[in-house]
Amino acid sequence: MQNLSEGTRRFQRDVFPAKAELFSRLATTHQPGTLFIGCSDARVVPELITQQDPGELFVIRTAGNLIPAYAPGADGVAAGIEYAVAVLGVADIVVCGHSACGAMTALAEHHDLTALPAIADWLRHADAAQARTANATTTGAGAGAGAGEPETVATLVRDNVAAQLANLVTHPSVARALARDAVRLHGWVFDIATGAVEELAPASGRPAALAVA
Repeated sequence: MQNLSEGTRRFQRDVFPAKAELFSRLATTHQPGTLFIGCSDARVVPELITQQDPGELFVIRTAGNLIPAYAPGADGVAAGIEYAVAVLGVADIVVCGHSACGAMTALAEHHDLTALPAIADWLRHADAAQARTANATTTGAGAGAGAGEPETVATLVRDNVAAQLANLVTHPSVARALARDAVRLHGWVFDIATGAVEELAPASGRPAALAVA
């Protein structure tokens, strides 16, 4: 905790004064333009990657950047999505996966999650991504990448972004916004080692262009 306390003091002493006007405005205004759905991984920091100021991103972070398909009932992820889209009116939604994702590695390498039942249940939201990757490997698209090899993990990371975008569309608030052309969906993959960000083609989940080079 010592490092957190020291960091807070540095923020109050050095950072906050330089952005006092921004924080004064944010005290009464909350109008982010983008909903960023990323992984809980401590190495993936949305505001740092995108260089956005406080107030510009509405962030939801889950293990494996998983988005459960919409279902009635209490759901914190669904509530966050609904608030960002229906109340805040974000214009863009980014679903961002990343290299060396622990969740995707566990699935690709078939880790034994018997002692981690909550994690095992949560990772079932990636079933569609696993099926997509397995089919690509079977048909030859993933030839040369055996289960657990880096290529397979990387493919699963990309397929998972595509699968979570599909899950996102099942949420009524998102479906309504899409029908009005009021929101745009984006799939990204962040590479931790290089800082590169790939933007994926939503329909295929394959690299389309670099969002950041």
